[in-house]
Amino acid sequence: MAVQTCASCGGPLPARDGRRGRSSVYCSAACRQKAYRERQDGNRDLEELIGSVSRQAGALAPRPVSALYAGVTELSASVARLRRVARLAQETRESGNHHSVTEPDVTESRGPGTSDCVSDSPVTEFDEAAFAALTEAHRREIRAHCYRMTGSYDDAEDLVQETFLRAWRGRDGYRGRASTRTWLYRIATNACLDFQRRTARRPQRYEPLPGMDHGTGEPPARITWLQPYPDEELPDSAAEARETVELVLLAALQHLPARQRAALVLRDLLGLTAADTAQALGTSVASVNSALQRARPALREHLPASRTDWTAAPPTDTQRAALRRYMAAAERLDFDAMAELLAEEVTLTMPPNPFWFTGRDALLAFLRPSLDPASPVFLGHWRHLPAHANGQLAAGGYVRRPGTNVYRAQVLDVLRFDAEGRIAEITSFEPHLFPAFGLPLRL
Repeated sequence: MAVQTCASCGGPLPARDGRRGRSSVYCSAACRQKAYRERQDGNRDLEELIGSVSRQAGALAPRPVSALYAGVTELSASVARLRRVARLAQETRESGNHHSVTEPDVTESRGPGTSDCVSDSPVTEFDEAAFAALTEAHRREIRAHCYRMTGSYDDAEDLVQETFLRAWRGRDGYRGRASTRTWLYRIATNACLDFQRRTARRPQRYEPLPGMDHGTGEPPARITWLQPYPDEELPDSAAEARETVELVLLAALQHLPARQRAALVLRDLLGLTAADTAQALGTSVASVNSALQRARPALREHLPASRTDWTAAPPTDTQRAALRRYMAAAERLDFDAMAELLAEEVTLTMPPNPFWFTGRDALLAFLRPSLDPASPVFLGHWRHLPAHANGQLAAGGYVRRPGTNVYRAQVLDVLRFDAEGRIAEITSFEPHLFPAFGLPLRL
């Protein structure tokens, strides 16, 4: 199928007037030059990144130790970014090897009732490494977007890679009618919607376990796929505020139908216009507004009674002091000190595990045997390191089991506080994501 519009501006191509040979994909020399400059921007980004790694490595010095540590940390971050660029470039090349150079590609997978954007330009139009360098600049915000849509850090990682591969395969169908950021958000949103259709995940309610006192409160929602998100990996822009990934909000979002969730995330959390949101979802502005009218009250039903929206204050000095006392009490096995820190109606959940507790008495009764050295089920001695997850205070817990001398990663506790500064909710996660939070797996 011949290309009918310019690959740069989207305007009509000049008539061929009987000429033979390969069709032009640009309407003018200016558009061809513009496309060339965009490709060169990607190459410059990559060259600058390689140069930065070289400069940072050359500046390393063994003394003082604090400067060495800071330098190595900065170098590690740059090398990790370069590795991601190289990986994506390699995967895009391998992806391209499965297609004919004249075969049309689909820009993205869209939901039912939406139209796909088809590429008719050669897939060799853009260099893989330059493309990878350009998309890397948007990685953080696209990953945070996929996390809001799925509630899972692991799934978000996979969906970012899928988004970039879809973008690569359909890059020639993108004609610059929207910003690169908006284009990637559209592809990422549809990748997430496709993922939701494949998995069909729905929150459930925790069920009582035989012989276990869960407390007198209502069983909380059980979201087995819920995972924490490191604050260090959140985007810096105001539109990507930390409060938009708070766990209580993420859990509430999971109750919404996928397309309502997408409309609310794009419109209310990211601040996209109604028109851009409609374009991302392949629907009309009226449909977006209708989805929002249903999504907003449904979301509030799943937020705590004290919260009517997603506006959350950053951690206070009082809460930071409470976190330090929480870690110290656990390390001293001091039940009285821990009890003082907990709100009367505190809730504990442990995704994906089935354990849950509502109320301070039930929680302390569960913890006491595992923290009592005289108990046959004594787990061991604890140490903690502070962390930040989902804009909240957190603690990485390590256990030294009886007869050993190494503290091994055990649990990441993400804390939510009430208005009095007491711990109102503890969400305890398994330790496989410790490295993402900069936490070692053993001490």
